[in-house]
Amino acid sequence: MTTVRQRSESIQEAARTSYDVCVIGGGATGAGCALDSQLRGYKTILVEAGDFGSGTSSASTKLIHGGLRYLEQAVRELDFRQYRVVRRALQERRLMMLNAPYLVRVCKFVVPCMSFAEAAYYNAGLKLYDWLSGDARLSSSHFFGRAESFARMPCLNIKNLFGIVVYSDGQFDDARYNLALAHSCSTASGTVLNYVRAMGFEKNEHGQLVAAILEDRQSKERLRVQAQAFVNATGPFSDNVRRLASADAETRLRVSKGVHILLPLPTSFGNEALLIPKTEDERVIFAIPWLGRLLVGTTETESPVDAEMTVTKEEAEFLLRHVNRCLAKPFDLTDIVSATAGLRPLVKSRDSRDTKKMIRDYEIEIESSSGLISVLGGKWTVYRAMAEDAIDAVQTKLTGQITASRTRRYLLYGAEGENSSEGKTADEYPVSNDTTRHLVQKFGSVRARVLDLAREDESLLAPIVEGAPHIQAEVIYSVREEMALHIEDILNRRLGLQLYDWRLAAQAAPIVGRLLERELRWSQAQRQEETRRYIAQINRSIQALGQKPIAL
Repeated sequence: MTTVRQRSESIQEAARTSYDVCVIGGGATGAGCALDSQLRGYKTILVEAGDFGSGTSSASTKLIHGGLRYLEQAVRELDFRQYRVVRRALQERRLMMLNAPYLVRVCKFVVPCMSFAEAAYYNAGLKLYDWLSGDARLSSSHFFGRAESFARMPCLNIKNLFGIVVYSDGQFDDARYNLALAHSCSTASGTVLNYVRAMGFEKNEHGQLVAAILEDRQSKERLRVQAQAFVNATGPFSDNVRRLASADAETRLRVSKGVHILLPLPTSFGNEALLIPKTEDERVIFAIPWLGRLLVGTTETESPVDAEMTVTKEEAEFLLRHVNRCLAKPFDLTDIVSATAGLRPLVKSRDSRDTKKMIRDYEIEIESSSGLISVLGGKWTVYRAMAEDAIDAVQTKLTGQITASRTRRYLLYGAEGENSSEGKTADEYPVSNDTTRHLVQKFGSVRARVLDLAREDESLLAPIVEGAPHIQAEVIYSVREEMALHIEDILNRRLGLQLYDWRLAAQAAPIVGRLLERELRWSQAQRQEETRRYIAQINRSIQALGQKPIAL
């Protein structure tokens, strides 16, 4: 991947280069499109207005799944479109697991049942889910009675419990998976740039797009990038880019806000997740063990695309109210250690006014007058299929024929040679078992490259902050190898400490700031302002939940 020190040169080269494909948007879909395009032999550039995965793609429920709620709607409403969404997602789930096994794991989910009728209903539904998975099934679902339910998950409130149904789905690190896609594209000789915003397009005499006008958000300089095809993969912001190409483009998306809260993980919870099958607004909520925390979410409320992505006290109370009904020991607002919110792009449906009932399918739109190819809607689990269909459209536009995508079985960056043991890392470097496990989960087969930085500076093996497994070498690696430019890039998406605990992340910010000052040649004033801004951002999130802010 282009290093930060090479970034300005890469931007200058991009302005001089004629590309086959320019992908706008560096979330899951955009990074997936760029990788597919580059692997099919097209000279490709990927540009992202923020950091890779900094919006929707790092604010998911961390699940790779078919979608039980969509299956229920398919059965109840005899809707084949919902069935198709579930079926495709279950097939893609297997491919995601094969292509980046270090970022994915199988997770068992518990569905509590309060009566025989509920048990029969959910057991039958999950058997159908198993059947739809076909040879991609992870394991068979099973029903367990009241006594075995408590033994299996002692955290449950069993006052009215009849039993549980247990099934399997996939869980993954969304931010790191997104980064692995971008890094894989770069490794395949594609150009990837973060903090570069699309400001407009140039057209030829026929009205077709021939160049994108981009702004480097670091230097504020503009550049013109030529390409034969342009892919709009900006998720919730797709309508904005569509209007840059055609000012009168109609609105195609409805945007919903989803929030998650992070809580201390009770030892009685174990490793299995909890699915609450019906909420007040007829959704489902998950409570999932996630890297030492309990991740609870999500909500779904319609939202303006420019809304601040902060979890409100009311949203957190909604999630707590539902999860507490199932737990013997309830949580309250003061227990929340972190939270995250993101926007979901939903393709408009004429027969549905409620975002929770809108189909999570996607659409590849080819705008006839400008030639812009937009990927609209969808969800994380089917990012690869969305990208494949988008690049099929690109090939049809450029050559009139389609070649097979290589991404179905393509090991992503960090997955190559991932059979080496964790113990070898611990033997070669004086790091704790927790740090070794953390590095394996985040970096996979390239974890030794992180640790090798300590050969030039042993202090980099020191923890970033006491109480967490993260080490200072990760910060240097994130800058040199993963294009991290800001404290939040590192603590949120590269290392995951911000999602683990806001207060630990704020404590780590000055240390990260000093390392960035050294690597990026910041002035002391720049480092201090960056640190102050980061902690202020965390404080806004903390105060939104009514908690006491961190002293600056």
